[in-house]
Amino acid sequence: MVPFKALAAIGSFILPALAQDQISYMPFGDSITEFGCWRAQVWQKLQDDGHTNVDFVGSMTSQTECQAINYDRGHEGHAGFQAVNIASQNQLVGWLASNPADIVTMHLGTNDIVAGRSTDQILDAFTTLVEQMRASNPEVRIIVAQIIPLSFADQNVQALNAAIPAWAEGLNSETSPVWVVNQYEGFTSGDLSDGVHPNASGDTKMANKWHPAIVEAIASIQGRTAARKREIKFSG
Repeated sequence: MVPFKALAAIGSFILPALAQDQISYMPFGDSITEFGCWRAQVWQKLQDDGHTNVDFVGSMTSQTECQAINYDRGHEGHAGFQAVNIASQNQLVGWLASNPADIVTMHLGTNDIVAGRSTDQILDAFTTLVEQMRASNPEVRIIVAQIIPLSFADQNVQALNAAIPAWAEGLNSETSPVWVVNQYEGFTSGDLSDGVHPNASGDTKMANKWHPAIVEAIASIQGRTAARKREIKFSG
């Protein structure tokens, strides 16, 4: 697994995206993804990097205006949804069938914690979701968040977040890497609009955390594609 702390050192190092194939990216989660303007900010950062080949995908396009950014609104954020239910009802299977993804960011678990789900239950659901992602695309790049604070159940959030790195390490693979992004660290109550969802400063913090991990995932896909093109050239 490539941990996010390792990525932080290269966050300002942007690889050029010249003549690259299209890459499909699915922002996946609950209302923090559905209504978060962090998606708009990530899109703008990728555009500024030159990663204009990244297509945000998903069955959802809902969003209020975000700082007048005219961004790609495709996503799979579903307000009120729990990881446990998404996994057990195979909802992600259908979403990915309609919108296959090369990269998935996942910020889930908040509604599970509100519903009283245990850390083990949530991680079991996460495992199922990763399996479903890989069934859709065996080489999918998966970026999992240690989730932002929850004002009235933060001990449960901390317990889940503490367990995520070891869980991710156990599922990491060379063909389908798993990154962990610590969205909790540095996120304060002042970054929440209502004790649950990010406000403007929270959106900016989330975008700043997601962005270098997504860039690293893009680079890994581009490296794989370039190697395959070289193999075809040499074998032909």
